[in-house]
Amino acid sequence: MVSLSALANQLKELKTTTEKLHQVSHLLQIDPLNEREWYQLIEHKLLPQMHQDSFLIAAVVGGTNIGKSAIFNRLAGEQVSSVSPLASGTKHPVCLVPVGFTENHNLKEIFNSFELREWSAANEALEESSTDYLYWREADHLPPNLLVLDTPDIDSDAVVNWDRADKIRLTADILITVLTQQKYNDAAVKEFFRKAAAEDKVLMVVFNQCQLPDDEEYWPVWLDTFCSATGARPEYLYLVPNDRTAVTENRLLFLERKYQESNEAAKEAANENVTQSSNLATDLSQLKFQEIKLRTLQGSLKEVLDPQQGVSGFLTEIERLSQEFRVAAEKISTESVTQISDWPVISNGILVEEIRLWWKEHQTGWARQVQSVYDTVGAGVVWPFKMLKKSISGESAPPLEEYRKRERTALLKTVDEIFKTLSWMRDSSSTLIRPNFERALSGHDREKLLDRLKARHDAFDLKHNLKQVVHQEMSQFQQNSPEMYRFYQNLNQASAAIRPVTSVVLFTVGWGPAGELVAPVVSSFIADFTIGTVTAVAGEQAVTSTASSSIGFLQAKFQKLQDHFTRIRVEWMMDLVKEELLGNLPGELQQAATLNQSDEFKNVESALLKLRQHMHDLEPSLTSNSG
Repeated sequence: MVSLSALANQLKELKTTTEKLHQVSHLLQIDPLNEREWYQLIEHKLLPQMHQDSFLIAAVVGGTNIGKSAIFNRLAGEQVSSVSPLASGTKHPVCLVPVGFTENHNLKEIFNSFELREWSAANEALEESSTDYLYWREADHLPPNLLVLDTPDIDSDAVVNWDRADKIRLTADILITVLTQQKYNDAAVKEFFRKAAAEDKVLMVVFNQCQLPDDEEYWPVWLDTFCSATGARPEYLYLVPNDRTAVTENRLLFLERKYQESNEAAKEAANENVTQSSNLATDLSQLKFQEIKLRTLQGSLKEVLDPQQGVSGFLTEIERLSQEFRVAAEKISTESVTQISDWPVISNGILVEEIRLWWKEHQTGWARQVQSVYDTVGAGVVWPFKMLKKSISGESAPPLEEYRKRERTALLKTVDEIFKTLSWMRDSSSTLIRPNFERALSGHDREKLLDRLKARHDAFDLKHNLKQVVHQEMSQFQQNSPEMYRFYQNLNQASAAIRPVTSVVLFTVGWGPAGELVAPVVSSFIADFTIGTVTAVAGEQAVTSTASSSIGFLQAKFQKLQDHFTRIRVEWMMDLVKEELLGNLPGELQQAATLNQSDEFKNVESALLKLRQHMHDLEPSLTSNSG
């Protein structure tokens, strides 16, 4: 059973996933979705026509004097005109709509090629006019999902009739093609239906005024001639007996037949009635509604699924641009690092003082007495030197504030270097990436930015930050190493190596080294923490057994603590710069470079695959209806 609702749900999923993918693809500078034909088909044709209030537009078409009006009246369920004014002189199409239809639907949008007029008199459709009018009115007996059209004769001498019939053909879901023994091979009729076949329109052929049972052996020949001449393949076929009384009483009988491409097969099935119906409107609105509706949408669905012009083409475009972004990004990541060779390291004295404060807070009993002795002796030793320095140089700023000044200098230098790096990126990037750096540079007044950075830097609590780092490192040392007491005992020796600055390498946009775009980059910088023969190690595993028993081990521990604080400070600085200067740029650039691996991309692929599978499952029913 064909299910429009299931298909509609899959189309909704595809529409939603493509919209989400497009939202995160803005850096790729791709065209809007509403400018893409496949998206317009989903939004404006496919989904609207799959709703519960969807409907069929059935147009009765054919030549002159073949009983079109009788078929039209039978579909309408009433005698539209007892004298059949539409029979041969119709200049404008007439549409019958269900009662209340216009309360939920806009006829002007449905028939946008015509100027609509409410139909009040039968002769209105016969009047000459250069304007393309469409007359309409409600019909009490029409099913709620069926609109019925009568069209100008397609074999008329009036060219305007052909043009208006063409417009109806393009609008209709199904063409009820009325043919007779005399009117199935006319040149004008064949031309009209050649166009219909080229447009893959759904055709229902109705052979009217048949002399049954005599014509049972002839109609297959007429139909083969018609199909051969036009290329048409009718999905449905009916025979209507020649019965004047039934026409007058509006009770024509419709006998359904199966269309066979082979003459012999058709003759074998000639006497087989598939269905005998007294109401063609019921067949259209109920028994065959979903089949016909899906068949009318098949062409649009094929466009949505087209490998080049449909959703697949949209994915291919994103994949290509994302790869271009990635190649450019990798080039930038290897050539646009910012290196600060004189990043300040917190002075040994400040760190030693903070370590001693931690020791004092965490030791008890004998260990606390030992610390008091060291503190007293240390204070006595350095007091004369402090007084001498004060008398010569005057009162000096606290050491931590001196460090803050040096750090601010490094911060301002870093910002200046990053501005230079961004300018280089802007000037050397491809046209695809360049606008992103232009936005980052154009949106900031450098002086105002520096003022904001200075203010936030001055307001930061360095003392508290240092205390946290020392607490973390010393607590870990206390738990994992038996050398804690010896470290404190030799603290002066461990801190003897003076290292006022270090080298910090910053990856400005936060991507990290080339080839690391996919994996998350843990840190936005790499610090080269080395000085002379004393190396800051990542852990005790890096220290040999010989070094661990020497002062080198203690120096490594001290410098690890120094490095930890420096790393924390650089991270804080980079977060500050990112917030004030770079904003979302690093994340957006990385997202664009890996978009074809994103969840949004994969969700579209999944929705597209499910729709293809559903259409594949429906293919037998579609081909059986058309063949």
